[in-house]
Amino acid sequence: MSDVFKQVIENIKELSSDERALVAHCLISSLESRQDEGVDEAWAALSEKRLLELRSGEVKGVSWSEIKNEVKGQDG
Repeated sequence: MSDVFKQVIENIKELSSDERALVAHCLISSLESRQDEGVDEAWAALSEKRLLELRSGEVKGVSWSEIKNEVKGQDG
């Protein structure tokens, strides 16, 4: 076990939950070996398309409370 690893483990409890979540995210992200070329551009294009659909009225947004109620209704 490296000294850096030991130091992180010893000090992890001193971090806030938000900081620990960020550390976890950074660790998981570092495991991803590569990203398909063009993925960022594809997501940007899709999000722009969805925004335009919402603004034009072509589609209607759904509130978070509606989503939660629908999920709760599927459980029972």
